[in-house]
Amino acid sequence: MSLAERLDERIKAAEISQSELARRVGVSPQTIGKLLTGKALGSVHLHRIARELGTTPDYLLGETDDAVAGGSPTPPAQVLADQLQLVPIDEIDLSYGMGGTYLDDTHVAAETIHFPLKWLRTFTKADPKHLFFSRGDGDSMVPTIFHEDIVLVDRSQASINRQDSIWAIAFGNILMLKRLRAMPDGSYKIMSDNPAVSDETAVDDEMSVIGRVVATIRRN
Repeated sequence: MSLAERLDERIKAAEISQSELARRVGVSPQTIGKLLTGKALGSVHLHRIARELGTTPDYLLGETDDAVAGGSPTPPAQVLADQLQLVPIDEIDLSYGMGGTYLDDTHVAAETIHFPLKWLRTFTKADPKHLFFSRGDGDSMVPTIFHEDIVLVDRSQASINRQDSIWAIAFGNILMLKRLRAMPDGSYKIMSDNPAVSDETAVDDEMSVIGRVVATIRRN
């Protein structure tokens, strides 16, 4: 096999993307792309590339057929996760304001972190793909949620079927973590746990539900 073929094989075995490999090695995605397409027949970064892929430069260059010559490679992240029963959960920086954060001004960024499935099951039975973590911002939900507390949100629960539970919602153009109560007239009362913060009312299509808060993790 050629360098391009061996590199492609190891990338697939490691279950990472071309851009992720480039990030780990500290090169541009184009550098990896040239190796994968055969436009480049070598690289000064080959040792680092091989290390990230759990192999050796000799294997990538076709000088040996032993992909793990010289020692055992670090198992791919997904293999380790499977062995330890870890599941990926996105920690999304939505800056949920317990007092409100404007959607238009919020940059949504995500970092995937692996958590023990058994630990997650103490909070919810939902498929992990429907879960994400975020952090509270503000004091309107004190004493239940404090500033920088971590909240676990289940996006599969987007219909309000539990009175007075805490939900992640968009009210107008503002993101909030609030208790919700369905009213007889079809409106929803948006409630804060902090008695100093007044309740609000959402009618018609003023509010959309992102998910239900199924756990709050207090920071020390």
